[in-house]
Amino acid sequence: MMLTGSCMCGGIIYSAEVENYISALCHCTDCQKWTGGAFTSNAVVPRAGFKVTTASYDTTGASGKVNKHFFCPTCGSGLFTELEIMPEMTCIKAGSLDNGEASLGGKIEIEFYVKDRPHYLRALDGAKQEPAFG
Repeated sequence: MMLTGSCMCGGIIYSAEVENYISALCHCTDCQKWTGGAFTSNAVVPRAGFKVTTASYDTTGASGKVNKHFFCPTCGSGLFTELEIMPEMTCIKAGSLDNGEASLGGKIEIEFYVKDRPHYLRALDGAKQEPAFG
């Protein structure tokens, strides 16, 4: 399947050819700060072949590893994250996907950093619950 997406202004466009992807929410405080929300929703795809050159911002996550956030320098849209702890994968921010793919197929497979999930949210039925990374 071909996933395509872009930032809000259309200045950054990307695509990824994948057989499938992992649908995930991340509740870590890094994702909360980056989005200004309670979590990020992500299509986690193999990094091989996914190449976009744009602005990035690096932070050290709770895992102690580097989290590299990629965004559009014009409109500020968050596009994807490359986590040092997951060197073979890219976490595409679902809201930047085209063609209704922000719904991630209607099912979340895993929730990361549930130890940081806001108390007003509940675990999603059927989703694997991971307290943290490493």
